[in-house]
Amino acid sequence: MKLARYGLPGQERPALVDPDGQLRDLSALIPDLTATHLTPETLDALRALDPYRLPLVSDPVRLGAPFTGTQKFIAIGLNYRDHAREANLPIPERPVVFLKATSTIQGPNDPIIPPPGFSKLDFEVELGVVIGSVTRQIPVARALDAVAGYCLINDVSERALQMEAGGGQWALGKSCDTFGTVGPWLVTKDEIPDPQALTLWLDVNGERRQTGHTREMIFTVAQLISYLSHYMTLTSGDVIATGTPAGVAMGENPPRYLQIGDTIHAGCDLLGEQRQRVLAPGSSFSPC
Repeated sequence: MKLARYGLPGQERPALVDPDGQLRDLSALIPDLTATHLTPETLDALRALDPYRLPLVSDPVRLGAPFTGTQKFIAIGLNYRDHAREANLPIPERPVVFLKATSTIQGPNDPIIPPPGFSKLDFEVELGVVIGSVTRQIPVARALDAVAGYCLINDVSERALQMEAGGGQWALGKSCDTFGTVGPWLVTKDEIPDPQALTLWLDVNGERRQTGHTREMIFTVAQLISYLSHYMTLTSGDVIATGTPAGVAMGENPPRYLQIGDTIHAGCDLLGEQRQRVLAPGSSFSPC
């Protein structure tokens, strides 16, 4: 099952994607797709619906983030061997964990608006894992039981803030508004039997810059969930961005960072595609 939200920012309505790839409105049944609707019980009830009995969303619409109410946006650094090599950093012995502000979260095709004075704007296509139930100290063997579904993420970064300002400000460089594009859908875990069998890619201005496969993760999805749950309680709607493969701008020689007017097109097996355009700092939000 694929779940989505559509409409103007702040006015999104819940929907699911029918077998023909068309949006079907869910707002007569639930007011929105929030973290509370990502529990196994609610997902089972939605899965039992006949999508063809739901109203068809026929007009072209903006897609928002496919769910709302996320409490924690957890990200993992250097989780692909090739990305660690291009960053000239050793393979981590334990997951590198940082947090992104939940205010970064936006729709999959919404524009990226960097902060004033930006100089090293970068992209990172990632597999996102969405938690569906309260999870504490779960063993690796059962960790995927905690998953509601998966989504595509672009973990946008301002590397000058992240790596240089004040000795490096990871959270600040990752948490500017518009730096967390999520979607187009939440794909429930029954459609993704093995999260370590997915291909990720990202183009800038039509040029392929990133290609990776989740089998190349240093720490698997199950290992990450288990590890995190031993230090913090994971709750329904929490998102884990599981790291990016090689090809980011920072890893090039010389680096080719994003510029105003650049377009990004990213995708992942079964998880759909995203498109973003980089606008000038201070631009008014204008959904793509």
